[in-house]
Amino acid sequence: MTTTVELLDALSEQIRSCRLCKLGESRTNAVPGEGGAQAKVMFIGEAPGADEDEQGRPFVGRAGKLLRKLIEHIDLEDGEYFIGNILKCRPPGNRDPEPLEVEACKPWLFAQIAVVKPRVVMPLGRFAMTLLLGPKLQIGKVRGTVIERDGQVFMPTYHPAAILRSPRYQKVIVADFEKLARLILELEP
Repeated sequence: MTTTVELLDALSEQIRSCRLCKLGESRTNAVPGEGGAQAKVMFIGEAPGADEDEQGRPFVGRAGKLLRKLIEHIDLEDGEYFIGNILKCRPPGNRDPEPLEVEACKPWLFAQIAVVKPRVVMPLGRFAMTLLLGPKLQIGKVRGTVIERDGQVFMPTYHPAAILRSPRYQKVIVADFEKLARLILELEP
């Protein structure tokens, strides 16, 4: 019987060889995501940036350092979380994802969620929230809100990069992460 670790590893290998859109030709490294195969929470961002493309790892730049501090703040340990993005390859110049790119990568993300089966998925920012919860929602109105869809619990918040653009987001994002910690405990089996 195949384990969740083996399934997640197989998905990562398939993502690394993916050429379903033009980003597969321009990337240095695909960035499948990383973390526990039975994580309690999945943090999903928009797309890899330059640092992530270079290293093949998600959230290793400035916004990633903030995300990891937030994760540490709520005492999640390695293996208890998974970090990934909608797109698995960096868009040139860190531009917004294009619809065809999102469509090409979407099955990879949904497969990862299906394998990991997290208690909570936390979309980070507008793009992740829109893909996972629909285009009618606005991040500023639903951030920090617990939303259940098809048996999966979501709790969107702003992308950590928002703090880099405006420190006023820090209190709000920290509060959302603290709420996430309480939610994870509530959902313990």
